[in-house]
Amino acid sequence: MHIDFSDELQAFRREVGEFLDAAPTAAIREAGKKTTSVFAPFKEVMEWHRILHAKGWSAPAWPVEHGGTGWSVEQRYIFAEEHWKRDLPPLLPNGLQMVGPLIMELGTEEQKRRYLPGILSGEDYWTQGYSEPNAGSDLASLACSAVSDGDDYVINGQKIWTTLAHEANRMFMLVRTSREARKQAGITFLLLDRMDYPGMVVRPIVGLDGLVEQCEVFFDNVRVPKSGRVGAENDGWSVAKQLLKHERGGTALSPMLRRKMTLIQQAVRSAPSPNGGVLADDPVFQRDLGEIEAELVSYEAYERMILTNHPIGSDPGMPSLNKIMSTELTQQLGALQVRVAGLWAVPSQVNALTVASGIDPIGDMFDLTAMPFYLNARATSIYAGTNEIQRDLLARTLHAA
Repeated sequence: MHIDFSDELQAFRREVGEFLDAAPTAAIREAGKKTTSVFAPFKEVMEWHRILHAKGWSAPAWPVEHGGTGWSVEQRYIFAEEHWKRDLPPLLPNGLQMVGPLIMELGTEEQKRRYLPGILSGEDYWTQGYSEPNAGSDLASLACSAVSDGDDYVINGQKIWTTLAHEANRMFMLVRTSREARKQAGITFLLLDRMDYPGMVVRPIVGLDGLVEQCEVFFDNVRVPKSGRVGAENDGWSVAKQLLKHERGGTALSPMLRRKMTLIQQAVRSAPSPNGGVLADDPVFQRDLGEIEAELVSYEAYERMILTNHPIGSDPGMPSLNKIMSTELTQQLGALQVRVAGLWAVPSQVNALTVASGIDPIGDMFDLTAMPFYLNARATSIYAGTNEIQRDLLARTLHAA
């Protein structure tokens, strides 16, 4: 994508920058600097979501008729760049980037009226009920069942790795409604209005980074209305695949990766090299840094081609390729950050990572976030379909061609 830095776009960049400099509270800025995952600290990021909504900027990529900005691709990219330059917390993706667009595409008119406004405003947070203890990468093996009973489904089973379920007030999920055909043919996609149905229990999971991001969710004869079904009964696999397209490639990721690279490049100017001097002058480190920089530049060009409707964006393998490239770059940058932070990355500092704790970290913010970001990034090549599965999908696409 070539961004024509016209006077109009330059004026837009200034407008965005002025707002992003003035609107966030101190807590929101702190939350952005302490974000070590795709998911920013919940309280502060939802406050930021509501501030952006009041400005009309919470969903830049949504259609205008559903509350979107009407911005061009270039404007959306500029907004993402300016947002990341200031280390502001990224809005949570489950609603804005995943189930919201899905409801626009496949939901009923009633579902659109009922659910889209809350997603747009930040009133609602949706958690994703897909994975199960025996159905992660092999999602078609899910066993959590929903039995038809009049106008309701009765759900029994378990979900796991359910992101921020302990903070959510709604859930979108996959359930098994038939065992008579092949695995994929007996799955149904449901929208749940609540997280406190009788018989529904949420249990947080503490991650390797010491933070609670994932949860287990248990269902014991939980009765939910059929009005929350998206698509036909037993056709949830098709609905889920449509949603995964948004999850694997629904937003510009390169500005975030570029910001991480910039922070690393700044830190190496003073980080000691094991060979003496600083890492900025270490030829071995600079070789490794240069290799990742080259991959990042390549990914930036690839992503911009997709965002500007280049024919490559319509290739059926695009979501899988985008997912592989972005997540593996995230992991490489995480490993590089730990390498630069060195021993300063070793102490576990969960309390210092907590927004408004008032606890000074050992080292600086770069050191504080290095290990939690690295550990959390281990999951990026697993969630939304493991990268091994993405490569298999690409191979099948090439074989079919």
